[in-house]
Amino acid sequence: MKNDLRFVISGGGTGGHIFPAIAIADALKRKYPEAEILFIGAKGRMEMERVPKAGYKIEGLWISGFTKDPSSLLLPAKIFDSMNKAARILRRFKPDAVIGVGGFASGPTLAAANTLRIPTIIQEQNSYPGKTNRRVGRRAKAICVAYNGLEQWFPKEKIHFTGNPLRGNINGNCDRNEAAEYFGVKAEQPVVLLVGGSQGALGINKGISAKLEMFKDSDMQLIWQTGKFYHEQALKEVKELGLEEKVKPVVFIDRMDLAYSVADVVISRAGAMSISELALVQKPVIFVPLPTAAEDHQTKNAQQLVDAGAAIMVRNDETETKLIPALKELLSDQEKQDKMKANIAQFARPNAADDIVEIIMKEVRRQK
Repeated sequence: MKNDLRFVISGGGTGGHIFPAIAIADALKRKYPEAEILFIGAKGRMEMERVPKAGYKIEGLWISGFTKDPSSLLLPAKIFDSMNKAARILRRFKPDAVIGVGGFASGPTLAAANTLRIPTIIQEQNSYPGKTNRRVGRRAKAICVAYNGLEQWFPKEKIHFTGNPLRGNINGNCDRNEAAEYFGVKAEQPVVLLVGGSQGALGINKGISAKLEMFKDSDMQLIWQTGKFYHEQALKEVKELGLEEKVKPVVFIDRMDLAYSVADVVISRAGAMSISELALVQKPVIFVPLPTAAEDHQTKNAQQLVDAGAAIMVRNDETETKLIPALKELLSDQEKQDKMKANIAQFARPNAADDIVEIIMKEVRRQK
């Protein structure tokens, strides 16, 4: 195998696409330190900021999704422009393989790679694949998935069950006392972790707010990632109820390793990466799927775990009446928590990134 390996990784738009893309890049660099890696993203999307922070170069395409906004009239022109620019980048960079993780930029990049006969590999995070991956999947050399049952969208012989690649700092093995001190909670009392995504989750936030007084007469404690838009409201509610010692609203949690280590139960959206992290750290979880997610894929993600006895699901429009009661019931049932931990562990794939690298390299070797 030559020493000057080159790879293009394309996609983004959300952390659910960006974090696995960076995890794959990191795994490639661990195994092939001299390899060159270039990302292709969509101009104005979060990958244009997050990828350089992770230490990788990125080029942007003029591409977006279809909306009801009048700007969607430009979509055909954007697709044409993006495919041409992607082809120019690929001809210049000469990658050995192109890896698509979903998102707006992934479609034109993989289409251009297929035209140029560069091997393409897809990493699909969800139980219901996105439109981009469904379109380019037929011509991909391999499709790396995290859920069963994707044969209806992709050729069965190309599917590899790898799981989702995760950020390197995700674990639940930190000292509980250290983690409790970091968040200002008591290690000897039950801790609930609420994570609604980087921007918070209005439905979940309202569900907690509606029954926040229940924390007064309980030994439950709450680490509450509110997002920036609800943080001031959460602080006000906590102060009015005198719950400063029990409820800890924060805009964003940087130390997820500490958060998972101190949490007894987690409340979360049901994005693919959140599910993969929770399976790895083996935490009992209540999922509140984002109802506006494309093709309602978060509900489909969560349902697979519910069916396996690995999670509880509360609908977004029922959080104000059902979320806290479900939480209290779960916290009072240690046997159920233990069963959920054991069942969710079956979904963990700690070596996903390295397994994906092996699949990528098999396809590269076939071209030599």
